[in-house]
Formats: sequence, structure tokens, C-alpha cells
Amino acid sequence: MHPDPNPADPSPAQGTPLILTAAFRVFFLLAGLAAVLNGLAWLIWLGVHTAGAMVSRPSIGVAPHLWHGHEMIFGYALATVAGFFLTAVPSWTGTAPARSGTLGLLAAVWIAGRVAVWTSAFLPPALVAALDLAFVPLLALVVGNALRHKPAPRNLIVLAVLAVLFVSNVMVHLDWLGYAPDLAVTGLAGGILSLVTLIGMIGGRIVPAFTRNALAAAGRETGLPVSVKPVEAVSVVSLWLLLIARLVEAPESALALLAGVATLAHTVRLIRWRGDAAWRSPIIWSLHLGYAWLPAGLAALTLAYGFELLQESTALHALAIGAVGGMTLAVMTRAALGHSGRPLMVARSIAWAYGLVSLAAILRVIAPALAPGLYMIWILSAGAAWTLAFLIYLAVYWPILTGPGAKADPHT
Repeated sequence: MHPDPNPADPSPAQGTPLILTAAFRVFFLLAGLAAVLNGLAWLIWLGVHTAGAMVSRPSIGVAPHLWHGHEMIFGYALATVAGFFLTAVPSWTGTAPARSGTLGLLAAVWIAGRVAVWTSAFLPPALVAALDLAFVPLLALVVGNALRHKPAPRNLIVLAVLAVLFVSNVMVHLDWLGYAPDLAVTGLAGGILSLVTLIGMIGGRIVPAFTRNALAAAGRETGLPVSVKPVEAVSVVSLWLLLIARLVEAPESALALLAGVATLAHTVRLIRWRGDAAWRSPIIWSLHLGYAWLPAGLAALTLAYGFELLQESTALHALAIGAVGGMTLAVMTRAALGHSGRPLMVARSIAWAYGLVSLAAILRVIAPALAPGLYMIWILSAGAAWTLAFLIYLAVYWPILTGPGAKADPHT
């Protein structure tokens, strides 16, 4: 598999909006908007309550912290997953990319889910669930239809990730429907760990490949990234086992063991990818920085499950903000450039955005432990750093995603 696929597709029909000519355009834009809107809404909510006031008639009908987690996972992150799969799978299988009508339908269903959850106080919970849960099966149908043309096991596994994401979201809605109290927490943990598992699988392909290509292009012949099969296998299998164990609510001792094994495997894996040799290239070191939060978050989970030194929610935030946020931003900024025919060189402001996402993770996870008396200051600062990072992303990438591409762009 070529790590930077750029398949050509038929010329768009006359009158087709440019945003619907490629999956990366519409879903990477929706992801950026979701990241900013969710971040701003959460900051406003926290700010109001920190000031001692309250929102008298909120538009959401569920606990705000559960809404926040749900929309970051099944809103923002799921949009990035859709944009990546719908862009990469055609290159894996040699099939044509999804047409504008399909992309428009998928985008409309995703938006309907977001509107339903954001206005859940005014809608029947069953309708909210139906609208929100519709997106993943439809995405899986489109992705699966392309994968059947070249059903390699390493590619088909992405359908399993989508299935677990769907099950995790069902758990959240069963709680919100009143059928299974407290199941939403398990569903949100499953959603985060599903995304982390996907990062472990896809990151294992693209991070060393992109790093190797960049170092080779710079004339380096030795000290290139190395992937060792036993380490790769343990890295991926341990994540899957941890995900399944958490969904079935296995004993914390088992979760701690699996998280510890995964921590060691992914640390060794990352070290051998030679990110230290690519520190001058933001488009490369951003991948390593985002991926570094994976073993860091897994180590935090080990401490939470095995020693009760952290809360599980704190460790999951390390994975959600640092690993998921960092890796998705790194991949979106790279893919949008490559697939619009532009040089793989990000603006300096985007390098700052990469740093702001990791700063948000530090402020949310580490700072409160060092100065718990300033807890709300740290939480608000983390939200501000996240929101600013994606405001920068939108400012820089809006014209890239919505406007004409460079000469080499097959989608314009």
C-alpha cells in the first residue's frame, strides 16, 4: 500500500459543489467545525458554572459531561475517521472514490446526528438515538462495498473498528434511553479505545512509512525507521484485548495488565520509528508527537487500573486529546495538502496548532495533579488551547478544503 495515496476520480458533474468532490474536503471541514463548536460550547458551559451561574434551559437533555465526551468521539473524531477511510480505501482497493451524491448523503446523516444530540432536550430520546446511530452503518456500507473488491485482512479489520464504535455508541444511547443506567461511561470509554486501536493499526503503517520517505528524500541512508513484527503484533493485539476487556467490564487487574503490556509495546515501537531524526519537519514530528500520547495515555490507564493513582477519566483524556486529537490533526493537515495537489509542507501556524493540542492534553491531564487548587483554571485553559488549535486549522485549511486545488489536484 502506498502510504500517500492520491487516486484520480471522474471529473465532477457540472454544478456539483466543490466541497462534495472529495471525502477529505467535506469531512475534514466538518471535523474542524465540530472541534471548534464543541470546544466553545464546553468552555461557555464551564465558564458559566465556574462563575456561579447556571443555564436555565439547556438544549441538551443529557448530562453535559457525557454530551461533551460523546460529541468529541462520535462527532469530531468520527468525521475524521470517515474522511480518512473514504479517501484511503479507494487507493487500497483500486476502486473509484465515493461520488458526490454518496458524500452528500453521508454528510447530511452526520449533521443530522449532531443536530439531534445538540437539541436532545426537545426531541424524543429514541429519535435522537436513531438519527445519531445511522451514520456508522451507512459509512460501513460504503467502505465495505469498496473493500470487497480487494478483501485483504489488514484492510477488512477497519470494519471491525467501525462495528465496535457503533456498539459503543449504542451503549451510550441505551443509557440515555433509560434502559441501562451508567452504561454511557462504558460506551464512551469503548469509543475512545476504539479510536486508539485504529490509531495503533493505521499509525503502524503511516508513521514509519512517512518518516522513512522524508528521511530518504533528505539523503539519509542509515538510521531509518524499523518495524519488528513481534512488537507490531503485540502492539495491535494488546489494544484489541484492552478494548474488548473494557467493553465487557473486566476486572481492573486484567485491564491494568493489558494496558501495561500495550504501554511497553507502543513505547518500543515508537522509539524504533526514529522521530528524533525528523524534528525539523512539522508534518512528520506531528505524527510522532500525537502517537507518543498513545503509550503515555496507556501508561496513565495502567496507573489508574492497577494502582488507583489516577482516575480512569483522566487517563482517557490523555488518549482522547493527545493521541486522538494529535494524530487526527496531523493526518488531516497532511492528507488535505497531498490530495489537493499541494506540497507536503505545513504553514508555521499549523505547527503551533500541533503544539496547542498537546498543550491541551498536558493542561487537562498533568497540570491538575500538580496544582489541584487551580483545577477549573486548568480545565478551562485546556479547552481554550484545543479550540484555538482548531481555529487555526480552520483558518488555514478552509480555502484548501473549499477552494480549487493546485494543478495536480484530480478533484478539481
